[in-house]
Amino acid sequence: MKRRSAVLALALAIPLALGAAVVTRHPPTAAAAHGPLAQNADQTVTARLVYGLLSNSRYAYRAQPLNDALSKEIFKKYFDALDGNKMYFTADEVAGFEAQRAGFDAAFSNGDMKVPFAIFETYRKHARERIAAQRALLNQDIFTFTGNDRFEYDREKAAWADKATLDQLWKQSVRNDWLRLKLAGKQPDDIRKTLDKRYANAIKNVDELDSEDVFQLTMNAYTNATDPHTDYFNPRAAERFNQQMSLSLQGIGAQLQKQDDVVIVRELVPGGPAAISKLLRPGDRVVAVGQGASGAMEDVIGWRIDDVVEKIRGAKGTRVRLGIVPPNAPVDSKPRVIALTRDIVKLTEDAAKGEVINLPAANGMPARKVGVIKLPSFYEDFSARRSGNDYASASRDVARLLTGFKAQNVDGVVLDMRNNGGGSLGEAVRITGLFVDTGPVVQIRQSGGRVEVDGDDDAGVTWAGPLAVLVNRGTASASEIVAGAIQDYGRGLIIGETTFGKGTVQNLVDLDRFPSTRKTQFGQVKMTIAQFFRPSGSSTQNKGVEPDIHFPVTVDASNFGESMYDNALPWSSIPAAPHQQYGVFGSILPQLDASHEARIKSDREYQWLLEDLAEFKALKAKHYLSMNEGERRAEREKNETKLKTRQAERKRLGLPLDPLADDATDDGLAGSERDIAKEAAREKLAENRPDPLLRESAAILTDAMGLLAHDSRLASQVLPQSGNAVTWVR
Repeated sequence: MKRRSAVLALALAIPLALGAAVVTRHPPTAAAAHGPLAQNADQTVTARLVYGLLSNSRYAYRAQPLNDALSKEIFKKYFDALDGNKMYFTADEVAGFEAQRAGFDAAFSNGDMKVPFAIFETYRKHARERIAAQRALLNQDIFTFTGNDRFEYDREKAAWADKATLDQLWKQSVRNDWLRLKLAGKQPDDIRKTLDKRYANAIKNVDELDSEDVFQLTMNAYTNATDPHTDYFNPRAAERFNQQMSLSLQGIGAQLQKQDDVVIVRELVPGGPAAISKLLRPGDRVVAVGQGASGAMEDVIGWRIDDVVEKIRGAKGTRVRLGIVPPNAPVDSKPRVIALTRDIVKLTEDAAKGEVINLPAANGMPARKVGVIKLPSFYEDFSARRSGNDYASASRDVARLLTGFKAQNVDGVVLDMRNNGGGSLGEAVRITGLFVDTGPVVQIRQSGGRVEVDGDDDAGVTWAGPLAVLVNRGTASASEIVAGAIQDYGRGLIIGETTFGKGTVQNLVDLDRFPSTRKTQFGQVKMTIAQFFRPSGSSTQNKGVEPDIHFPVTVDASNFGESMYDNALPWSSIPAAPHQQYGVFGSILPQLDASHEARIKSDREYQWLLEDLAEFKALKAKHYLSMNEGERRAEREKNETKLKTRQAERKRLGLPLDPLADDATDDGLAGSERDIAKEAAREKLAENRPDPLLRESAAILTDAMGLLAHDSRLASQVLPQSGNAVTWVR
């Protein structure tokens, strides 16, 4: 997936209590003390271990020697991670560091990180200088907005600039921040205060970066240069990744976000100790943490958020005490101390969910009920599964939902895998097996060329009725395996956008296993070890899965998708694996397309979606914002009028209301400046916004059901095996 600047993407909201270990590192960090950062002994060992993995074809699918070509790519990716928008380094500085590029080789082969650490120190110096200059600009007379100048906000593909150009860009950045707040109705004194605080916090964030952050950036410049989906995780990042896969953690069940110098409770995990206790609420500020019943309370104001998380997390059954200040009290108020017992917390919010869409009778067709399964990822708790305990599993949850749909007598099922970035390969195979009888699901080619076939060995299916799979550009990896197999078998319709195009397999390699250490100190590598192919023999790599029925393109392939990576593997194919053909939908696709096009012409929500997509693409293509207040105010008023008009039309037509329509105007604030609890609640409301694409996919599925139910000859052509495994005709 496309990455933002890695420095700016350091976690703002981290789930609590990821594991049992307790770290005793206390602020201030080395970065906060403003001293130069340096690598430690563990990082030297880690770099050599990663180098050994990625340069050895026994492990890596596409092992690459650390030669001059790879060194150039690592150099580029490191600068992209530090300064992806090209706002800190000048062209001369980048050229000067180019002369030291050979030092990157030593960073990995010998574990000598002097060059990347030196580059980071230059970045940090410039960041401090630039942010300090922003604060100084707030007191200058530069905030009139009557001209025709612009703010070039997107410089990802721009050339490195000279200092004078950067000075002007930073000045325009401050003016744009001011203008946004002015348009939101803020007065000059309030604007100046808000922005000064914002920029001061930005300096603090830079100063919080430590050697682990620099090391992870450096290692990922190397891993991503060898392959787009090979990544290094330091121990903390590895723990978070494993938690996301298992949908469980040990702790109190809350999410934290830092605002200014204080860590604030963003939301509570349903069923977790914090939610059950009713002692902690969204918006509460955590100012101190104590261990057990009597451990000293440590003041955590000003700490890095991951350090606070480390103090709060812990093993099931242990106690932690928190010093809490409610949201409306001064932060220096006497805290209320609460005690919570840590437990295993299930992250059910991220699990598969089901709903039923009721489609009224229309055009001679009966009313239909369509079950929808929203599958955000292919999660699996590998550890719990191996131990035989109850475990999180996407396939088990999907099977349970399908069984429930059968009890409700739904007519068809839509499997919604939009923005599903993948996960467990085994879960992808098992989920496909819920819809097809025994047979191959995916072919896997190892680095040596050997091809293995992984398939469903369990006879029978959980759902034999009509099926559609909804995908978009964010559908990637394991979800492409499922969509591709369903399409190859002719088991269901694929609806949406061409998918991401990630056709490679990754495995987690625990670096602590190599030195046989008992400690967690070196982290993990998520490494590409194989390439997968569909049962038909075609790869999804670079090309993705092409839908049978196309929805509007939401993102340009050059900006998002496997094809945007210049080091991605090319598309290829291998011989097909014998598999059953349940249906051949080609003959009915023109009729389905025609019905779809006719229906969306009178679908107001769909037409509004098309309008918004066109506006978004036009804005993104400009790469700049006007700095003329009149123009910006007119755009703002036009958008406000559009939202109000649409909401009124929804009421008139009896359509579901948009829960965010009355709160969608730009307030000029950064995300971290808003009320954290209200922002979390707003995100929940966003899940209930009208979804015309989902509803239309259900309508397309019912169109197909109607065509086949009313034409037995057509049904016999489209579903030649329907009597054996599927029951589209009802």
